[in-house]
Amino acid sequence: MIKKMFLAVLAAGVFATSCSDDDDTTATSRLNLSLDGLENLGDNFVYEGWIIVDGDPVSTGVFTVNDNGELSETSFPILKETLDAATNFVLTIEPAVDPDPAPADTKLLIGSFSGESASVSSAGIVADFATSSGTYILATPTDSDDTNESSGVWFLDNSSGSPVAGLELPALSAGWQYEGWVVFDGVPVTTGTFLDPAMADDNAATSPFKGSVNNGPGYPGEDYVMGSAAGITFPTDLKGRTIVISVEPNPDNSPAPFTLKPLAHVVPEDAANHTAISMGTGPVTVLTGTVTR
Repeated sequence: MIKKMFLAVLAAGVFATSCSDDDDTTATSRLNLSLDGLENLGDNFVYEGWIIVDGDPVSTGVFTVNDNGELSETSFPILKETLDAATNFVLTIEPAVDPDPAPADTKLLIGSFSGESASVSSAGIVADFATSSGTYILATPTDSDDTNESSGVWFLDNSSGSPVAGLELPALSAGWQYEGWVVFDGVPVTTGTFLDPAMADDNAATSPFKGSVNNGPGYPGEDYVMGSAAGITFPTDLKGRTIVISVEPNPDNSPAPFTLKPLAHVVPEDAANHTAISMGTGPVTVLTGTVTR
């Protein structure tokens, strides 16, 4: 009789424990990140992960990345019930001191959960650069000096006899902008930021490097005919220099190019002025990773 009562009590205890585990809404699980190609954002910005649950974003925590691309945190405790219900993962760039609890516009990676993992990519949220292409010319249309034409770069195509936009680039999602660069002895100097490749860039009228005759054609580009940068006095010769188009967070975290660089090209040493030159694929066109739960 005593034995039967003991077994009954034991069974009841097991049943109670089982029910308690099933109903425990405080149990936690872990979200693990394996992300490639992220860069150091400096002191003023951080990365923040988000899971989408019932259509709403839930923060999974913030982290930084050092100069070697190593994440300060790769595993984050999340309520199991919440994590199990997540349909997507999103990575954003946020101010280090952030008064806004909602995700910023600068969404860098996104992916949908399939079972316990999600493959995330920048192509699905920033833009897909698979079909991007670029053309530029060497010219200095902002001054009246025709002896320094190789000191300016303009992203246009004049091969048909009339200039048209030289950059075939997808529209970017909110929170991002394009920026052109010329790399002088390892130091990038901006040509200006822009959203529309068929319009002048944002510094067309205010560039400290351009000439004083006009603002140049209505396309992104730059004349390096005045002042100096990267230890080089302008005008100079862009032949042998690297031309780059990058994708930048807006607001920007750094005066240097961001890691996404869909187009790049080294100007040939024998490049002719005022002649269309084709760009090639840049060093980083997409960022990817895996998120597991």
